[in-house]
Amino acid sequence: MAIKSTLSQIEEVQAAIEAVMSGQSYKVGNITYTRASLSALTERESMLLSRYNRENGNSPYVSRGRFADASYRNNGGSDDRRTC
Repeated sequence: MAIKSTLSQIEEVQAAIEAVMSGQSYKVGNITYTRASLSALTERESMLLSRYNRENGNSPYVSRGRFADASYRNNGGSDDRRTC
């Protein structure tokens, strides 16, 4: 059996989440089927997204940079805090 990529696992989990959102259980004849737990799926999705980001060198944090439309000035206090 081939090992699935993280991306394909994310796609499967997201498809399962969509299925759960459309209805938690359904009935075929006399048999009732219940889908996976939404909380378990969202937890797995979060874990897989973190793994995917690590594998691709993506940081979950916003880099500290200067935005083109933001101007910073010293607030005039004794500390060095900046305000927008």
